[in-house]
Amino acid sequence: MAKAIWQGTVLAESDDTKVVEGNHYFPPDSIVREHFKPSDHTTVCGWKGTASYYDLSVGTEQNKQAAWYYPEPKDAVAEIRDYVAFWKGVQVQP
Repeated sequence: MAKAIWQGTVLAESDDTKVVEGNHYFPPDSIVREHFKPSDHTTVCGWKGTASYYDLSVGTEQNKQAAWYYPEPKDAVAEIRDYVAFWKGVQVQP
């Protein structure tokens, strides 16, 4: 079971992640929503589409734009629609 951990807190846990470019994408129902706040930040990937971001919070700690997802991915990666991936110090244990 894959886990995403930051500040000693499990942010997501699933045995159904999708791996794209070495990143584990967690199903939307596997994230602990209380730690996620939508961000206005977006980026564009030429082959995946436009990524939206979440800011993370655990206790008083904040981690801006540390999780991302594709609400409308391109056909090549349609299976990761709304799945969440992490970076910026979030440890993913496969």
